[in-house]
Amino acid sequence: MATGHTDPRRRERILDATLDLIADEGIARVSHRRIAARAGVPLGSMTYHFSGMDQLLREAFGRFTDHIVAVFDARLGAAADRDQARTAVADLVHSLSEESQRDLVLTQELYTLAARQPAYRELTQEWMRRSRVHLEKHFDPETARQLDALIEGLTLHRALAREPHGRALTMEAIARVTTTGRGAAADRNTPGAGTGADTP
Repeated sequence: MATGHTDPRRRERILDATLDLIADEGIARVSHRRIAARAGVPLGSMTYHFSGMDQLLREAFGRFTDHIVAVFDARLGAAADRDQARTAVADLVHSLSEESQRDLVLTQELYTLAARQPAYRELTQEWMRRSRVHLEKHFDPETARQLDALIEGLTLHRALAREPHGRALTMEAIARVTTTGRGAAADRNTPGAGTGADTP
């Protein structure tokens, strides 16, 4: 087995193994010994790299939220206008609900921790803030907050439904949020508004 000097990614492997174990068996089954076995590292590496389980879990979930924020960035960063941004939001809902059971489980495990422990609530709040930064590239802050909640809700409903709703319903929900109130005003002030998906 490689030593710490010849295994520079050991710390990252421990974090990845922690997330994999949580996704597969739930946070109640997490222990230093089980994580070390899954990561293929000596048990002593756990306390060498992390002061305790709390630090390990915070960093692991921080790594996970970085991944989801990057997904938001990739989808929304490619949008050139608000119509494309609406399509990107729909893409997020459908990709997050269909492509990775692991990500879905980790999200719910993090929310459960956050509901019980304020430190993890701070992590989820920062995650939401960072997600809204990408939404606010195309929508005002109030609309971005509503869309962030919509993405969470529709993703969970689609993932758990026996017959997930289709893309048309997703697009309709997004249109309702983004073409009323401030969202509608922003569209009217955008050059070329009134064309594209919102035109009757």
